[in-house]
Amino acid sequence: MKSMTCKQLGGACDKVFTAATFDEIAKMSKDHGTEMYKLKDQPHMDAMSKMMDMMHNPKEMEQWMQSKRDEFNAL
Repeated sequence: MKSMTCKQLGGACDKVFTAATFDEIAKMSKDHGTEMYKLKDQPHMDAMSKMMDMMHNPKEMEQWMQSKRDEFNAL
């Protein structure tokens, strides 16, 4: 099992996610982001806005995701 924080995954807080695979941890992060969005948590809303901007450039988003996957795998 490996752990990463919300901040390490592009979020805004120190919540820790623990999973066996990067895909599992990415889903946990996404679910947390959805929860924070529903709560209108401003720091998370700001982080999501940055992610949305990145999504306009698929190559940039793919590189960012690969860097996070590599970071997870290196743990």
